Amino acid sequence: MILKETERSVYLDVSKIEWTPTAHPGVEAKVLYAEPSGRQTLLIRMAPGATLPRHRHVGVEQSFVLEGTLVDADGACTTGNFVWRRPGSVHTAWSPDGCVVLGIFEQPNEFLP
Repeated sequence: MILKETERSVYLDVSKIEWTPTAHPGVEAKVLYAEPSGRQTLLIRMAPGATLPRHRHVGVEQSFVLEGTLVDADGACTTGNFVWRRPGSVHTAWSPDGCVVLGIFEQPNEFLP
């Protein structure tokens, strides 16, 4: 929901943007910014125990954990911490206790079989 828009800026009332379910159970998102090129900024909310299945990062992915814990085989990123992933990296991510993450993507993830 746009609060204010000028030539230079767009202000969003994030509390009025609905959580949208994704294709992955227990994972929802709010789109804050998106370009036709695929670049996007999302708020991602994962319920306790939710998993993002095996996927490839086509571009750099940046994740700032606002609440909870985001985990993969490399480690855990907890509240107030940040992780970025290199293009081409493949992993599965999950949240044992649930989390809210600000995610910035150069390109959408490619989910793998």
